[in-house]
Amino acid sequence: MAFLKLTFSKNKRDKLAQVLWILNWVSVMTGILLFSMGLFLKVEINKRVELMAERDIQYVPNMLIAVGLIACAINFLGGKICYDCVDTTKFLRWKLILLPYIMCTFFFTFCVLVGALMCYSMHRELEESLNLGLTEAIRFYKDTDTPGRCFLKRTVDLLQIEFKCCGNNGYKDWFQIQWISNRYLDMSKKDVLDRLRSNVRGKYLMDGVPFSCCNINSPRPCIQQQISNNSAHFNYEHQTEELNLWMKGCRQALLEYYTHIVQSIGLTVLITWLFELSVLTGVRYLQTSLENGLRQGDLNSESDGWLLENGLMETARINLNIMKNIGKCNQIDTANNGDPNIDVPSSSIAH
Repeated sequence: MAFLKLTFSKNKRDKLAQVLWILNWVSVMTGILLFSMGLFLKVEINKRVELMAERDIQYVPNMLIAVGLIACAINFLGGKICYDCVDTTKFLRWKLILLPYIMCTFFFTFCVLVGALMCYSMHRELEESLNLGLTEAIRFYKDTDTPGRCFLKRTVDLLQIEFKCCGNNGYKDWFQIQWISNRYLDMSKKDVLDRLRSNVRGKYLMDGVPFSCCNINSPRPCIQQQISNNSAHFNYEHQTEELNLWMKGCRQALLEYYTHIVQSIGLTVLITWLFELSVLTGVRYLQTSLENGLRQGDLNSESDGWLLENGLMETARINLNIMKNIGKCNQIDTANNGDPNIDVPSSSIAH
């Protein structure tokens, strides 16, 4: 028994074809939207690529760009097919193409669903990429004279100002690295030399942060040096001075920013998938009802349309048998070692 069978008159088929023609053109617009969102995400990632490790996180925007372009092509063709299906003569020209088109569109809608799931699954890769990238960027913050790193200081400062964050996980990350270049240290001063000698690696470490970590909402001038030394500043307690510096780490701030973008895109892609699935369902009904009308010899009469000709269980059983037969053929080919001169008993093939 056919799965979800419906009966269509000539008038209903024509109206279905006209509605599908409009929906396919709407799908072309959604394809442009998917392409635009993929391009936007790619640009947003590339804007801060210096702050990310070299991990494969471009697969999501690349997937969206490809799906958007394919959606425009497939739905443009689908709109043309549905428009021509109103005319019996034009339908005969598309008859042999309709089923392959539906199969390709089904595979495409599956790709759209995969794209939506990928948007929600890139959180882990994005977090690892930001963690490693920000760690490296902070470590090379002082290397303003080194080719390839000379703009890292500016990039990190702008990041901390724009996203109101400090360090990778927090402002204390700056305590563990030398972020002031040796060219700006006065080596004639004893305290500078003592600080360099006190560290095993000869680094100039201090409890200070760059100016970009300062909280602009602080009621007092920003304290950047000797942050953990309460006696170095008047009326100061660093455990309670939360307004002095940005408390949030830049990894968390960037992760929240990108997560919001990706989840919004993922929701849009998921809605697009449901819309594409509904269009595909309508095209399938149109195809089967027209072919059944053609078998009856009169496309002006009523005809049945369905999604699956043999029902869910029977279709699954038929496809399973096809897969088993393919497996048996492969076993026979392996046994013959690909030699066409070896005769295979017909009974074994029939079995």
